[in-house]
Amino acid sequence: MAVTLEDKLVVAISSRALFDFEEENRLFEKGNDAAYVQLQRDRLDVPARPGVAFSLVRKLLAFNSPGHQRVEVVVLSRNDPVSGMRVFRSAKAHGLPSVQRGVFTQGRDPFRYLRPLGAHLFLSANGDDVREALHLGYPAARVLTESVQASQANPMEVRIAFDGDAVLFSDEAERVYQAEGLEAFQTHEISKAELPLSGGPFKPLLAALHQLQQQAGASGMRLRIALVTARSAPAHERAINTLMKWNLAVDEAMFLGGLEKGPFLREFEPDFFFDDQTGHVTSAALHVPSGHVRAGIANPPLVADEATERRKPKA
Repeated sequence: MAVTLEDKLVVAISSRALFDFEEENRLFEKGNDAAYVQLQRDRLDVPARPGVAFSLVRKLLAFNSPGHQRVEVVVLSRNDPVSGMRVFRSAKAHGLPSVQRGVFTQGRDPFRYLRPLGAHLFLSANGDDVREALHLGYPAARVLTESVQASQANPMEVRIAFDGDAVLFSDEAERVYQAEGLEAFQTHEISKAELPLSGGPFKPLLAALHQLQQQAGASGMRLRIALVTARSAPAHERAINTLMKWNLAVDEAMFLGGLEKGPFLREFEPDFFFDDQTGHVTSAALHVPSGHVRAGIANPPLVADEATERRKPKA
């Protein structure tokens, strides 16, 4: 029987999202590719420190049990194959021997491999790769490598926080807010309170996480999901009604009405937070592991020349 990942939650993750390769990447960004590769070779037997998304990956893999693998983590990286050896050795050294699959493209675009993987999530430190993955229809976020590490207070619980508009939901309401202001936004949402929003880029991941929770079995692991949004009453009703119509639920909902999200996220202690607004993500990164979802009206397309000519960092 052919091996398949169809029945698993598949997370594709770059080297720099999983491990702390920032020192090595600074060398690469200086333009010295040969020195970068040599440094990685010299450190093959030196485990890299856990990166920003390490806690999320470790806890998701804990849903697996002997004979029943529910989660698959695949390294999808611009690194060269030799550096890939260090990634796998680091994973084993940090207790993640099940991280065994990877694609290392040596500087070429890695996101094209999301399709054969059937990925439910792509995490990368490379903003261009994330943007392309989102364009292809895959939930993806640029990991802020400067984020603090996740709290260790909840070892048996995977905690994930999502923004609403342009992340779980479409950016329909956000477009009204950007064009016409808060009062028009509130009026729009009140009038459409019973009409569910269209799904945003991360709706498929939320659905996959719910399925994972239902299959948790004897692993002992649990998921706790929070919606953390700038919405407030009465606009909150459309968000909750949308989740109800989707037959998906969250464990906590924070309707903050424009308050800074970071302090609230610090109390929730997520393993990862996803938001489309750079200001929110930057603030949150001071408190929790965070990723920028480059989607929706708040993230207009880059000028093509800027995107193609910029030297792409290792990921």
